[in-house]
Amino acid sequence: MPTLGFRYNTSRRKSYLAAFLVPSLAVIFMFFLVPVLLTLLISLTKMRFSFRWEWVYLGNYVKMMHDRWTPKILSNTLLYVFSTLTLFNVGTGLLISIITNHINEKVGAAFRAIWLLPRITPSTVYALMWLWAIREEPSALFNWILTSLGFEPIKWLWYNPPINWLVIIAVNGFVGASFGMIIFTAALKSIPEDYIRAAKVDGASTWQVVRHVELPLMKWPIMFVTAYQTLSLLTSYEYILLVTDGGPGLYTTEVWALYSYHRAFSQYAGGGELGYGAALSTILVIIGLIMSVIYWKVFRLEELMVEPKIED
Repeated sequence: MPTLGFRYNTSRRKSYLAAFLVPSLAVIFMFFLVPVLLTLLISLTKMRFSFRWEWVYLGNYVKMMHDRWTPKILSNTLLYVFSTLTLFNVGTGLLISIITNHINEKVGAAFRAIWLLPRITPSTVYALMWLWAIREEPSALFNWILTSLGFEPIKWLWYNPPINWLVIIAVNGFVGASFGMIIFTAALKSIPEDYIRAAKVDGASTWQVVRHVELPLMKWPIMFVTAYQTLSLLTSYEYILLVTDGGPGLYTTEVWALYSYHRAFSQYAGGGELGYGAALSTILVIIGLIMSVIYWKVFRLEELMVEPKIED
């Protein structure tokens, strides 16, 4: 009888769990799988704003291979993702969390709160603040700083790819670093205080504590932020659209996601090509899936999902 009762309870428990999963699965199906399937189907057509299903099958993908701008857009995307990820989303976020964790708690908390302002500021307001700061007039914020230091003012939004990319990476990076900062700070706060005290008793300096105690214990958070932010940056184009719209010049700061938007919905570069824009989006989804598999294998993220072993 006890065995039958256990089986009965287990069966009921599984049915309850399945019932709780149904709403989540329905949301995933409606707002992820269905849009992906529709995008794939539209990518096989020559659809424009007339919304006629003129099938060209792999024609858009062949067109993409012969598109003279495809290599430039792809290289722009790789530059944008790698630079923003390493310099800001992971690098700056980790640096801020470590520094603010080793100074006065109230000062550190205040600095982290200030750094969150770009993330909670509306995108258009945030972009307008940057456009004001990088105006070419000597009285604009950045040029005022440069002239005060004895340098010549810079025309930030003229055709100057290194400067243009510096602006784009900084605009996105100040927002992206806040996510890593939150994750890394939480990870640092979760490290048992005894570990830090033991290291200091042994004569470890602050740098040695960071290098030999804190960083090794933050391996998983760093890997998670790297994987998550890579996929996020691949599809990110909001601030590029608001600040440079892919320019100045021809495709200077255009990334793959923005190129897809322009081809599908804008008159820029002959817009209204919904089928071609969908094909570009499909390639982006495939790149994201490949990166997910690579990160899953290289970072061994499945270990994060293993249930902890409880000793008897």
